[in-house]
Amino acid sequence: MWSGDELDLDAYLARIGYDIGRDGELSTDLRTLKAIHRAHVRSIPFENLDVALGRQVPLDLKSLQAKLVGRRRGGYCYEQNSLLAAALERIGFPVAGRGARNRTRGAALPPVTHALLVVQVEGEQWLADAGFGWQGPLEPVPLRDGARVEQGGWTFGTKVEGEGIHVLRTLRPHGWTDLYAFSPQTLYPADFMVMNHFSSSHPESRFLGQVVAQQPGAEVRRALVRETLTSVRTDGATEERVVTVGELAATLEEDFGIEVDDEERAGLERVHTERV
Repeated sequence: MWSGDELDLDAYLARIGYDIGRDGELSTDLRTLKAIHRAHVRSIPFENLDVALGRQVPLDLKSLQAKLVGRRRGGYCYEQNSLLAAALERIGFPVAGRGARNRTRGAALPPVTHALLVVQVEGEQWLADAGFGWQGPLEPVPLRDGARVEQGGWTFGTKVEGEGIHVLRTLRPHGWTDLYAFSPQTLYPADFMVMNHFSSSHPESRFLGQVVAQQPGAEVRRALVRETLTSVRTDGATEERVVTVGELAATLEEDFGIEVDDEERAGLERVHTERV
């Protein structure tokens, strides 16, 4: 379903820094699922640069490998989780898609546009999501009501609401905060394509007309949204600074590991100038 048979698994593992000799042989167990997820999140940043540049965002595996693996770029949720799904499917995990409604924007009721995965392992379902940016989990989260996991100083949990709606939430200094909610309905690659079309081209998409790059880390999480670079630590300490046009390319490379070519740099600087 996720074209796992077409994946260059060795290249993908090299991209995320997974060493079979050090990290263990791949098998369909929880250890492998957690290790692959954490390595992917650590190595491939969340970013919308192609959308900001007005480009198409293809989700076929050949394109995903060329961009996220070959060019060592990042991507947003549809790209990230489509690639992760292909890798997990290639290893042998049963993987299904889900569509979520973002709850980090206060009382607003946005459409279902976030793509995530549910993986069956050792008789239990686990939420796997490498594409929620700086607020996302480092490792999979068990999909059972009241589950709570600690991940390197960050705490995540799940709860179940009416109509079987699952909610991913995170514990912050002021208490629990909902991140997103999703139904148990299975989504497929074609559904990711529909959501991707909205997010990459609809005038109301929050990804258009601005530069976004994010990365969840074990010690610090970083997010560049428009001109503001925000860093948050496990104790809640937050730092912000303004990124000027002249600093944009260096910030993308030094803080997020994203290298852009001269044409991309010029285009992104134009977008950034319009937003500042």
